Amino acid sequence: MGKTYESITEEMRAFIEAQPLFFVATAPRDGGHVNLSPKGLNSLVILGPRQVAYLDLTGSGAETIAHVRENGRITLMFCAFEGSPNIVRLYGRGEVVLTDDERFADLQAKLPALAGVRSILLIQVERTSTSCGYGVPFMEYVKDRTTLVDWAEAKGESGVREYRKEKNTLSIDGLPAIDRG
Repeated sequence: MGKTYESITEEMRAFIEAQPLFFVATAPRDGGHVNLSPKGLNSLVILGPRQVAYLDLTGSGAETIAHVRENGRITLMFCAFEGSPNIVRLYGRGEVVLTDDERFADLQAKLPALAGVRSILLIQVERTSTSCGYGVPFMEYVKDRTTLVDWAEAKGESGVREYRKEKNTLSIDGLPAIDRG
């Protein structure tokens, strides 16, 4: 049965670090659309028992950035698709660390170097939980998709910057995300 904790335990840490996929959920403060995004590419690092960070790559939207900037709420979920059933959730307050932030380089050094990074999400974990995962199907991990990184490499830094100006300035609910400049 599920249990609740104040921080990331060593067992959770080992489980999280073994997962090739995790999910990020955010929502605006009042109404609007809940956003749920899958993340992979080994893009998350556990910085301590109450802090994690992950790379935010340029994509078709910028919901997570907009929601976190507005209210800070964020949840990460990790599921076992192989082995014993398990789900771990991290609940916390997020902060968007943009590439021009003085903390960015130090955080980036702890994560993989991937093309198309627009920010790092730094999360202060307030609560963790486990649950059974009995309903999660068995699935076989084959390999990471590199399509997003390949796309960013082909566009180049200036092309990705232009894409962000066009597609990532506002959330689908009109909240500010990435500055046009």
